[in-house]
Amino acid sequence: MNLKSALRELLDRGDLGAIAEMAVRHKRVLAVLLSLTFDPEAQIGWRAVEAMGPAAAGIAGRDPQCVRSHLRRLHWLLSEESGGVCWRAPEAMAEIVRQRPDLFADYVPIIIHLILNLAHEDLDHFRAGILWAVGRLGTLAGAHFRAVRGAIAAALDGTDPQVRGMAVWCLGQIGQAHLLAARPDLLADRRPVDLYEDGQLQRTTVRDLVRRALGEGSA
Repeated sequence: MNLKSALRELLDRGDLGAIAEMAVRHKRVLAVLLSLTFDPEAQIGWRAVEAMGPAAAGIAGRDPQCVRSHLRRLHWLLSEESGGVCWRAPEAMAEIVRQRPDLFADYVPIIIHLILNLAHEDLDHFRAGILWAVGRLGTLAGAHFRAVRGAIAAALDGTDPQVRGMAVWCLGQIGQAHLLAARPDLLADRRPVDLYEDGQLQRTTVRDLVRRALGEGSA
């Protein structure tokens, strides 16, 4: 079985620990996981994103520069020169940074400011993913929230339920859920939202995400 097939099987089982151990022996695991973020099965793609965190953490213990090079590549894949083809790059960057903030904290503002710095025509593709990535950074994002508060507020006012839902979830994850309290329009929004959490891709709604963020129920 080749490396990609072996990794996909582990992703299907949700065995991220085995993937992290494999990455210590084979640095190429990061590149293969990146290719698996394009898997036609959405849950496999999301698990590939999440697995990049523990895989990078395992490699970083021996070769942090290898991981830093991978982060630079992910960032470049969002650029106009690359064609912005890697739609899961913000999420993958966040997973790596949250695993080893001691080594890669300088990427926290880079990830957060993507919502301000990407070209407008590209941002429509990436906005929901960036919001999820910021949410995954959690408390690491706190010091930089003021700079992007307006952009996240604008996402709450958008017409796309996926973007609205990820903005809601993001605010809850970074300790800013109080900003949702005076938004009855969000509580009235029962449109579907996909949320990857705890190894599973779940279907929820904007309303349920608001209720959960405010401590009124679970999505």
